[in-house]
Amino acid sequence: MLRANRQSRPGPNADTSGGKISKGRGIAYVRYNDKITYVAAVAEVDVNRETGDIRVTRICIGHDCGQMINPNGVANQVEGGVIQTVSRVLMEEVKYDRVKVSSVDWASYPIIRFPDVPRVEVDLIDQPKEAPWRCGEPAVVPIPAAIGNAVFDAIGVRLRSVPFTPEKVKIAMAETK
Repeated sequence: MLRANRQSRPGPNADTSGGKISKGRGIAYVRYNDKITYVAAVAEVDVNRETGDIRVTRICIGHDCGQMINPNGVANQVEGGVIQTVSRVLMEEVKYDRVKVSSVDWASYPIIRFPDVPRVEVDLIDQPKEAPWRCGEPAVVPIPAAIGNAVFDAIGVRLRSVPFTPEKVKIAMAETK
């Protein structure tokens, strides 16, 4: 994926500036269903070391789903899936009390808003001699790992359960000190 401008790093991005925002890049790949639909994603994030807030600024995604009948439709499906998954990774969480689901409205179940939607850049690989494969679900699979790897690159901590809330970031950072 040339558009991602790959950069090799031996470990987490060392932030020596002393600033509160650390930038990171993460990569993830999936070969969906063991043989069909290949997807690679690169996520770029800003992590606020003081608040724990993560902002995904850019996702580059390369997607091979065999023959594409409607490339624009495939690109739209991939972009929508990526945006929805970024929202899930950063903030969406169903909450329960002892009896029922307690996250029942947009205040108690927040989703990503337009100002926080990252730039999504899609590279589609058309294989006209192959059968059409899946394009919706596979595109979302590598996104959590790419964001998690980008956070690790930015601040050197691993987040292992979504959503990656500011509280989880601050706890993980405190545990590494």
